[in-house]
Amino acid sequence: MSKARIQQILKASDIKPFKIKYYCERRDPDFEEKMHDVLLVYKQIEMQFDEQGNLLPFEDQVVHTLSYDEKPGIQAIATTTPDLRPTADNGMVLRDYEYKRLGTLSLLAAIDLLSGEAIPLVSETHKSSDFITMLKMLDKKYPKKDTIRLILDNHSAHTSREVQNFLAKMPENRFVFVFTPKHGSWLNMIESFFSKMTKQMLRGIRVDSKEELEARIYQYFDEINEEPVVFHWKYKLDKISQDEACAV
Repeated sequence: MSKARIQQILKASDIKPFKIKYYCERRDPDFEEKMHDVLLVYKQIEMQFDEQGNLLPFEDQVVHTLSYDEKPGIQAIATTTPDLRPTADNGMVLRDYEYKRLGTLSLLAAIDLLSGEAIPLVSETHKSSDFITMLKMLDKKYPKKDTIRLILDNHSAHTSREVQNFLAKMPENRFVFVFTPKHGSWLNMIESFFSKMTKQMLRGIRVDSKEELEARIYQYFDEINEEPVVFHWKYKLDKISQDEACAV
């Protein structure tokens, strides 16, 4: 039997043993409960907007909810020769396939779910100390009497002894963490922001130094914050009643 015939049979039968498709196993025994906790937060956020998507007036803002995550390993890559710009005969950028690795950076970021403001911190590392630096930034940003509520995953940098010691020195209820389930990071709205950022800015980016990459990341956030977009969660939100959200 010829190779082409085998390919025809596999194609007709939708059998492709040469391909691997990945899926995410639910390994968290409390997955549904933790997902419910996150959805409750999103429901509370939605209740602060009217049907037109306008933020309702309030007397005192006491809880600031942010979707938080890290994007480690952002590569700073330089070209070995300048790109060739599009011409009348060739409508695309031509780039030499060789490149030079300059190192990596980590992005720590949070999105205020009421205002849409994106708050970045670019770091050389991805450690508890970096997370604490981010918490200090948020502590300085919001009024001292208010609560800062973070939706985040269960990375060890978020639950380390160093972080716990920092939180112990803060006023009670200054920071409240709402953890997504294990393998449930898709419940965190900032993941959509990172996906958008990758498509708009990081994909195909070339720089001359890590410092240039850092500057361009911060510039991206500055431009985003000129016209911030408020993210609205929809998945399974209709399963959460207003009464239940108000009771928390």
